[in-house]
Amino acid sequence: MLDPAMLLALDEAFLLGAESGVIGPSFRTWEFSSPTVVLGRSSKVDRETDREHCDRHGIGIYRRCSGGASIVGGPGCLMYSVVLSLEHSPHLAKIDEAHTFVMQRVLAAAQRQLPEIRLQGICDLTWRNRKFSGNALRVTRSHVLYHGTVLYAADLENVARCLDFAPRQPDYRDGRDHQSFLTNVPLDPAMLADDLAAQFDFAERFEPLPDQIPDPILARAVELVSKRYSCEDWRFRH
Repeated sequence: MLDPAMLLALDEAFLLGAESGVIGPSFRTWEFSSPTVVLGRSSKVDRETDREHCDRHGIGIYRRCSGGASIVGGPGCLMYSVVLSLEHSPHLAKIDEAHTFVMQRVLAAAQRQLPEIRLQGICDLTWRNRKFSGNALRVTRSHVLYHGTVLYAADLENVARCLDFAPRQPDYRDGRDHQSFLTNVPLDPAMLADDLAAQFDFAERFEPLPDQIPDPILARAVELVSKRYSCEDWRFRH
């Protein structure tokens, strides 16, 4: 089982691997094995999280390479990551175009099980007007990393305890706190992972197992973990 730092570093390693021509577009789904707070690239840890609660309960706080606000992953929260080529689809360099391109596919995959799911805000998926999926991206010279979460059996009380009030909120939230705003959605995660892969059938699918990750990507991820993802000066830099 890969640790949180490695799982997050792999997202950037796949992006950098595509950027350098080592690998093409890629897709993967995975989960953290225990509750894990993930800060956005510029998130302020003391503003967006309850660090005392996390420390007291042994919940790790890490930082990803993309923007957006902090999230809590863990068992019951499916994570997906897709790397897209701007050479094949140059319009995706525009952030709103990238959101539309990816989220229409994620929405279509989720609606195969639950047709009443909606896309709200910029890139949220909701069920009964409550959010169960948040997403973020990073654009480089010739590729886009787009990744997100799907809450299907998460400990929502713990999510609310780990996170402080969100610094940026979509209009449809109407000021609701985390427990009133978030929900688990009754989706089968294995089926959803397959349906997502079908939506991104132009990207090679990878499993989160070391022996199924290309050696250059794994090596780059190990380097990123040692230099950034496991380092407190990266994780708590803001």
